Amino acid sequence: MPADRLREITRARLHRPAAFAEAAASRERPDSLVGPSGRALIVAADHTARGTLRSGARPLAMADRADLLDRLCTALARPEVNGVLASADIIEDLLFLGALEGKAVFGSMNRGGLSGARWEVDDRFTGYTPEAISRFRLEGGKMLLRLDYADSSTARTMESCAAAVNALGDAGKVAMVEPFIAYRADDLVRNDLSTEAVTRAAAIASGLGHSSMHTWLKLPVVADMERVAAATTLPVVLLGGDAAADPEAAYAAWAKALELPNVVGLTVGRSLLYPADDDVETAVDTAVGLL
Repeated sequence: MPADRLREITRARLHRPAAFAEAAASRERPDSLVGPSGRALIVAADHTARGTLRSGARPLAMADRADLLDRLCTALARPEVNGVLASADIIEDLLFLGALEGKAVFGSMNRGGLSGARWEVDDRFTGYTPEAISRFRLEGGKMLLRLDYADSSTARTMESCAAAVNALGDAGKVAMVEPFIAYRADDLVRNDLSTEAVTRAAAIASGLGHSSMHTWLKLPVVADMERVAAATTLPVVLLGGDAAADPEAAYAAWAKALELPNVVGLTVGRSLLYPADDDVETAVDTAVGLL
């Protein structure tokens, strides 16, 4: 990412902020929400807005915005990568750089449940609103839903997600819901990645709102994904998660899950953007091969 391009972004924010709205208004929107393969390959980059900067053994990997943008632009330059999921600041940077032409863009909505915070499950909507997603011509919005049966604030988050599903659906926008059964251990919120828990989370998320016509689920790959996928008829995109210690095993698990009829693609962030060997192009090409 050349330093002069970064300076242009900052100067535009300082002197001509309307340039970002203009870029959103003129962006070429995709003809389809899936790529040439008929599957979705969406790069996720909304971690930083929730204070998650770690990737693998690097605690501040995502803190360098120039490096992150460079990795995102490298991934998005591959024609098979058909979309991005990010917070507004990153989407605006990518719009200004012209990296989102013809791509499906999903805005991240609830980032208030900061990683490690005592109120983490009370995940307030501090990012995109349904109205803003329509105004800036995005294809949809994504929301995180942690369901902690021992934390009463779960009910408020669940209600907020249902309202967002309603508003996005009424506007004809995709509501991408990422549900987990959660619990607190060692004073940290953990996600239960057992097959039973992920299946239950998928079933609950499928029933949010007064219509599921425009709802997608973003689910982790766990053991016995057949049972998980069987819990819903909604389109499912697979969550990549952090950079895997054994990438080959992770790719094999993705490939197996992609054979299921309602699994329509991948939504992968750090696994593609920060692979162990730092070769973003090869990591993206491997994911493309799975599709």
